[in-house]
Amino acid sequence: MKDWIGRAEALGLLGVKPQTLYAYVSRGLIEARREANSRSSQYRAADVAALAGRRGRSRSPSAVAAGSMAWGEPSVVTAISTIHRGRLIYRGLDAVDFSQHATLEAAARLLWNSTGEVGFAIPVTGIGTPFEALAALVPESHASIGRSTERLARDAQAAIARVAASCGLSPGQAPLHAALGTLWSLTPAEADLVRQALVLLADHELNASAFAARVAASTGAPVTACLLAGLSTLSGPKHGGASAALLRLLDEAAAVGPQRAVQGWLDRHGFLPGFGHPLYPQGDVRAAALAPRIAVEPLMRDLQDLVLELTGTLPNIDFALAALAKATRLPPSAPFTIFLLGRSVGWAAHAMEQARDGALIRPRARYKGPVPATRSGT
Repeated sequence: MKDWIGRAEALGLLGVKPQTLYAYVSRGLIEARREANSRSSQYRAADVAALAGRRGRSRSPSAVAAGSMAWGEPSVVTAISTIHRGRLIYRGLDAVDFSQHATLEAAARLLWNSTGEVGFAIPVTGIGTPFEALAALVPESHASIGRSTERLARDAQAAIARVAASCGLSPGQAPLHAALGTLWSLTPAEADLVRQALVLLADHELNASAFAARVAASTGAPVTACLLAGLSTLSGPKHGGASAALLRLLDEAAAVGPQRAVQGWLDRHGFLPGFGHPLYPQGDVRAAALAPRIAVEPLMRDLQDLVLELTGTLPNIDFALAALAKATRLPPSAPFTIFLLGRSVGWAAHAMEQARDGALIRPRARYKGPVPATRSGT
């Protein structure tokens, strides 16, 4: 997909008059620039495509509401993060730039808008799965509504530390990427790569698991319960399980060759794990940031080239996590562990913000089943 298109192409895609196109530009809906050595303007292709898609959908209230539930119009006000023109933004900062040197602890302090230091002091090991670790904390946790940011941050730190312990990290106060480096016997450079991945995964606007955490927080549920809601959602194969699916695809590619494996996967599932992202038409910036630091193995490189040729889609963060795991000889569960620990910071941020907002998230359903006959009067 081209980054910029001319006026004629933009008008054709939108089906509008030039005056309307100029109005879109003036309202900030479409970015424009002067073409080099010309008086003509070019228009950002992604903006035009997004606006054309919105114009093509019915604008009835029910259609707008339904569309917002699946990559549609923004529906929740947040100051935590967003994807803007292909850039991931954390509270006004470019997340890729921020990830160059920041730790997950620093990301938590930023996303939580906390004034205190943030650390995840791992208490003990051998406390079961992440689900068990969080569930055990819920009965003794306090409701989130009416409590200060710093107290909620304290709850979040304790809960995330318990999750880290359940992932096998040893007791201590080291940054989580360093503790993971010790667990997996990584070199300093490899541990630093994990650090950057954790930061890039810390939040991603209103993804499915963040929304689940916000719904829980809107009821006043404790931060720990909100993290449990996020974890339950992350466990699905269309969310945190995508890297594991990609590893299975790689096993098929090793057995029958990339061409047959990709075609078979498309025939069975209709999509390829680890490739493409609706919010990044020009490619996932998180994957692009990690890619130069990862020695991608030849089979993954062949798969990447084949998928680009067949579908035109680029690797996303799930591909980067799988490539990182392969390059550093990590266990198959490592991509999910990195995703979980990183994203738990974002869940906590959304829970805190929603608790401060105080509003209950309770959308209406559009019922399409039968209804009983109207009762006749007597």
